[in-house]
Amino acid sequence: MSVPPHWRSRARFFYLAKLQAKQENLHRLQQLLDEVRAEDLHLAPRGPSAAAAAAAGGGLPWAGVVPPVSYMHICETESFSMGVFLLRSGACIPLHDHPGMNGMLKVLYGTLRIACMDTLPPAAAAAAAPPPAAGPCHRALFRSRQHYTPASPPCLLSPHTDNLHQIDAVDGPAAFLDILAPPYDPQHGRDCHYYRLLEGPPPGAGAEQPGLPREVWLMETPQASDFWCGGEPYPGPRVCL
Repeated sequence: MSVPPHWRSRARFFYLAKLQAKQENLHRLQQLLDEVRAEDLHLAPRGPSAAAAAAAGGGLPWAGVVPPVSYMHICETESFSMGVFLLRSGACIPLHDHPGMNGMLKVLYGTLRIACMDTLPPAAAAAAAPPPAAGPCHRALFRSRQHYTPASPPCLLSPHTDNLHQIDAVDGPAAFLDILAPPYDPQHGRDCHYYRLLEGPPPGAGAEQPGLPREVWLMETPQASDFWCGGEPYPGPRVCL
């Protein structure tokens, strides 16, 4: 007798969490993550509600009415966290870092534009004075800016490579499965910091970024007033570790 598809999806997703919890077999983990689909997590693409559109009165239909980004918590241990981020059409998760963390991001539906950067130690950065800024400045390597869809392989980050990124929803709502190892923990030096690019077009702008990879200056900023993340219940398979 064949195994029902939803059973296979549940087993694959549970094994994915088990592998991440043990932090072993990275290749197999990437392979499993690449196989995860929105239906495995009981998710379907969504748009802004009619009420939100009417209340906003133009512009982005959800602006100032509902969170631009929502998070569905799946599970978390001292070793890793797993959850789903849902971005409304036109929403952006601003440029931010993941101190000392590894991560994997798999698009479940929609299209994301992801700009990735590395922080540079002072000794490795080219001799260039930062432009005038109101906050602490950091030299970084702007490595890439690519579009990701459900057909794309996972987007990866490590403590030293692509550790800073900005995520924009392109041409509609989007969602992605997010795995971080270890998870954010301010008490252990893993707090989230936000940055603004001081040179050239913003990372999420439609304009092409000149000459990537290239060194840039970033200014550390508070969390933007127009960005916040709401919570939603997770409807998919339960993961017990």
